[in-house]
Amino acid sequence: MRSKMLSAAACGLACLASTGLAARAGESGAANLESSADRHIELTVPPGKMGHLARNLWGEQTPAPTGSAPRGCTGTSTYLSDGFNPNQWTAQAGFAEGEIMAASYTVAAAQFPIRIDTLQGLFVTSQATVTTTTEWSVLVWEGTPNNGTLVASFSSDDVILPHLVMPPGTNATVVTVSVDPGDPEQIVVQDDGSHKFSIGFRIDHHNNQTQNPCFTAPPSNSNAFPATDVDGLANSGNNWLFGVNCGSFGCPPNGGWSTFAALNILCRPSGDWALSADWTSLSCTPGVGACCLPDGSCSIDSQEHCQQVGGAFQGDGTVCEDVVCVPLPQACCFASTGNCLNLDPNDCLAAGGVPGGVGSTCATTICFPEGACCLPDGSCVDGVSPEDCTGLGGTFEGDGTTCATTNCPAPMGACCFATGFCLELTESDCTSVGGAWNGPGSTCADNNQNGTADICEAPAGCNDADVAEPYNVLDLADISGYITAFVNQDPIADIADPTGVWDLADLSAFVSAFLAGCP
Repeated sequence: MRSKMLSAAACGLACLASTGLAARAGESGAANLESSADRHIELTVPPGKMGHLARNLWGEQTPAPTGSAPRGCTGTSTYLSDGFNPNQWTAQAGFAEGEIMAASYTVAAAQFPIRIDTLQGLFVTSQATVTTTTEWSVLVWEGTPNNGTLVASFSSDDVILPHLVMPPGTNATVVTVSVDPGDPEQIVVQDDGSHKFSIGFRIDHHNNQTQNPCFTAPPSNSNAFPATDVDGLANSGNNWLFGVNCGSFGCPPNGGWSTFAALNILCRPSGDWALSADWTSLSCTPGVGACCLPDGSCSIDSQEHCQQVGGAFQGDGTVCEDVVCVPLPQACCFASTGNCLNLDPNDCLAAGGVPGGVGSTCATTICFPEGACCLPDGSCVDGVSPEDCTGLGGTFEGDGTTCATTNCPAPMGACCFATGFCLELTESDCTSVGGAWNGPGSTCADNNQNGTADICEAPAGCNDADVAEPYNVLDLADISGYITAFVNQDPIADIADPTGVWDLADLSAFVSAFLAGCP
């Protein structure tokens, strides 16, 4: 390609309606045609304004702003900042027959393989004095065009695919190629390890190129040329040119593939190619994708569960590598003033505050609460924080509460009945039915010495005197253990006539049992 470039103002609504690429004579604006590869190709033209695609078999397609932008299980890859909407383009008027405009796009590895749904390329004329007819081809590669694998190539022949025909004047036409999704053969791109795919359009035959393009550029007043945008070159490393071989001073030198970055500054285009591709991830599972959690972390989750845990679902098929999750603001309490701000938890800590936890807000958070704490024994402590109350084993009654206005519940404890049965009751309930209460916090299992007896039952030894280990052996340990239990009024010592009274009858019964010995 020669270095000559012309600025071409793309036509607006009026001229687009009359300059779009039509189907074969007698057919309406879109042609669904079968190629020799048994693929159905639909060639469409924007009917109203630049960038608005006419009906195709997927419905409306809207180009994404930049790069590869996933939309659930589908995505659009382009380097155009505003799709095909601008009304100013640059015609690469030095573009010769056999040369290719191409671009490479990066897609997350998890999205591969992808199916190419729609390919788009913009061609313009600048003050053309004649109707121009351009023969063209569209190409798709796995990886980059210079060393990747060509997986699809289709050429216009004015029978299956119409040539690009544009009237005199300054005009612009978006050529859109779509594959019938019902066709068994699709354009499928695998990941060759680079996580890239590339698309390109080639001019196979100009309307008027009669001289060697290395010395004389194709006449700009009688040919259509590929276009670049006027927003500046956003991605010089992934815009490609395949040039004819014009020797060491050609663009590129000796022809072949070159990125814009590697081209001589004198022949490097000033913008990105007007190219775009819509694709569908074949590995995508609808309803599953990246979920940004309230704490700023990311996980792959179903949309339903993501929402249940307060997360923000990022779309079908999205992966955490492609999204930026930020923690939701939390209540942040400042000890110096007791006031609260909703802040990023990391900012809160850096500012010396205390984060309120995931999901908290100042509207629902009380900073540094203090109140009454009911302890396990039924007593109450004033001016305690929830954390300190929990450390005491108590129950926090709420911010601003006091013991004076709080009725702490009576503690529970093991209650032994005369039958040896045990229930956990309050002291008043236990004594009201003649039971022996074992103190606050005691449980029926507290005296389960050998795995069978509860606090109200004698251990399963050889007799009532066998109260200490080793069981089934009567020795000084049993005497010492019984005396301790008798002094402490332990139900285990009430063996004469268990009534909750510890007296000489119990001592006498113990002595008799001890002297009787074990079998």
